[in-house]
Amino acid sequence: QVQLVESGGGLVQAGGSLRLSCADSGRTFSGYAMGWFRQAPGKEREFVAAISWSGGRTYIAPSVKGRFTISRDNAKNTVYLQMNALKPEDTAVYYCAADQEITVRAGSYDYWGQGTQVTVSS
Repeated sequence: QVQLVESGGGLVQAGGSLRLSCADSGRTFSGYAMGWFRQAPGKEREFVAAISWSGGRTYIAPSVKGRFTISRDNAKNTVYLQMNALKPEDTAVYYCAADQEITVRAGSYDYWGQGTQVTVSS
């Protein structure tokens, strides 16, 4: 069973940085690909980044490429999203999710965290 808990969100000024963490309290974290998605008010959930179970493959959305980095530490059952050069349009609730294979499709993910709010002020 995968149980995901995000942390690290908050309020930051434009141009600042945040690092989100997603910890899995289950026992099968290393067997899952992990993804980060975000949802702003009135908008659909949007893919941000994904990483394979080994960490050898990553996908990054064009809107955040060059600013966001995804990584994972399987020994700590944790996946990270390092967000730099934040913009007001990055404001959203950020969710982590787990799937059997790396994918950008939200519908493929089997397990989701509760989300963490990121607010970027201008």
